[in-house]
Amino acid sequence: MMSGFTNVGAPNELIMEMIQSDICDIDLIANDAGNDHDDGIGALICQHRVRSLTASHIGLNPEAGRQMNAGEMKVTLVPQGTLAERIRCGGYGLGGFLTPTGVGTVVAEGKQIMDVEGRTYLLEQPLRAQVAILKAWKADTSGNLVYRRSARNFNPLMAMAADLVIAQVEQIVEIGELDPDEIMTPGTCVDMVVVM
Repeated sequence: MMSGFTNVGAPNELIMEMIQSDICDIDLIANDAGNDHDDGIGALICQHRVRSLTASHIGLNPEAGRQMNAGEMKVTLVPQGTLAERIRCGGYGLGGFLTPTGVGTVVAEGKQIMDVEGRTYLLEQPLRAQVAILKAWKADTSGNLVYRRSARNFNPLMAMAADLVIAQVEQIVEIGELDPDEIMTPGTCVDMVVVM
């Protein structure tokens, strides 16, 4: 999993390190396909490092659409709210959730359909990952994270839904320097912090 909403809240520097390390064949869960071939998730896709992508949209990265249509990258499109909730369910140990979003469309193909009190729902399965790469504004030395404004986006959800959580941060402060009310991801959910 990689956080971000286009490039807002995306761990772009860590992504560039991944590219330098020749990491490839990635099964990626992200909000989108990025929007630039030189930066972030878009760079991973343009350099053919992503084998499959689960995302809410790919429209800002034409190369993602080309690779999808050419069969070079498998793309699973998920409505954005459904994607966030599937990740949340994965992080909280839930077995999935019911949603009317996608009923009667291609989104429903292969999914369990349930009627509850006269309304039709899809059962959406939880999403988890082996690794989540996040972007935070600050961390303390215990790994507690603070995100800045809309960069919060998918970060807190993904921190709960992965076996290994790596956070790229702009600064690290000492324990006690963060107001407990501003901590958005507790350090118990974070395995590694990298200042970049």
